[in-house]
Amino acid sequence: MFRYNVRGENIEVTAAIRDYVEKKVGKLERYFSDAPDATAHVNLKVYTEKTAKVEVTIPLPYLVLRAEETSPDLYASIDLVVDKLERQIRKFKTKINRKSRETALPDVNAAAIFANGEDVEDNGSELEIVRTKRLSLKPMDSEEAVLQMNMLGHNFFIFEDAETNGTSIVYSRKDGKYGLIETD
Repeated sequence: MFRYNVRGENIEVTAAIRDYVEKKVGKLERYFSDAPDATAHVNLKVYTEKTAKVEVTIPLPYLVLRAEETSPDLYASIDLVVDKLERQIRKFKTKINRKSRETALPDVNAAAIFANGEDVEDNGSELEIVRTKRLSLKPMDSEEAVLQMNMLGHNFFIFEDAETNGTSIVYSRKDGKYGLIETD
């Protein structure tokens, strides 16, 4: 059974909101054979432009379910987040089922957390790799990598960091700024 940690930013979490969150997120428990002992972390944010953002994170033993959604209606955002989480669960379960069929040995640890009665459609094309690229990483700094990314019109760029000699990734963020991921 899920425990709930519901937090509000710029909004008071009323009993009605808490009940709605618990009712909707609680529907995800049907996908599990034994309800996992997990805490559903729910952040509710209301912005000045009259939009509501809902973030839900549920750490489980073999995966972390996380989704966020922003819309003008708080309750609609909650519904949309739960839909996203359901798709993630079905996708993960499909992946486990496909893997167990291919290897003929079921992945008992991960598969055991899902309900056996709940079957998932397997369309096979969801995880199909349709293109492979090879590239040689050129040593450069992050600013040059951002310029290269913009020249190519991509939203991310992989490069070898000239300072650390490690592989790094720059990416464009939704707010128009840039992010940097460094590897160890």
